[in-house]
Amino acid sequence: MFQFRLERLLLFYVTFYYLNNHKELEMNSEAKKENRAKAKEFEVNYWIDPSGNSIEPLKLSALKGKFIVLFCFQSWCPGCHSKGLPDLKKMVEALEGKENVFFLAVQTVFEGFESNTHEKIATVQKDYNLKIHFGHDAGSEKMPGSNIMRNYKTGGTPWFIFIDKAYNIVFSDFHLNAQAAIQYLKAIE
Repeated sequence: MFQFRLERLLLFYVTFYYLNNHKELEMNSEAKKENRAKAKEFEVNYWIDPSGNSIEPLKLSALKGKFIVLFCFQSWCPGCHSKGLPDLKKMVEALEGKENVFFLAVQTVFEGFESNTHEKIATVQKDYNLKIHFGHDAGSEKMPGSNIMRNYKTGGTPWFIFIDKAYNIVFSDFHLNAQAAIQYLKAIE
């Protein structure tokens, strides 16, 4: 138990350090800029808008000029409800009105397909009063399982991905320090 807490504390510290020092790293290392992973198209076919209405699939290219915060969850995931969604809500509320930061949540289904349905995303959106776009990604009949999980190499849920304005993935992890993330996102021009 102590080892788990120590590892978790270390991961939160690393997240806080990374988010607070990211701009310095970016300015000091052209080589690192070139080696960053580029964001891939979402390949998510079912979306609802901030009011819960079904919309056409949201494309990465439609978000040009925005810093994107992508939250991956499953409706039956306890960690998503105890940590991930509350952290997302804190960030969305703290950055309300900041036009250049775009939040979205996608249910990245990799198990429990019968429970983690596209109908559940509207329930989660409403339960947390999150006025952001939500998507449902269960893959396809040919390739079941989340496209985002495959394309972005996530390790499960909850998972946060930050994509900068040049479509570089600048953060991708299970652990997130919400307060450090808020400070980082507020500083984005």
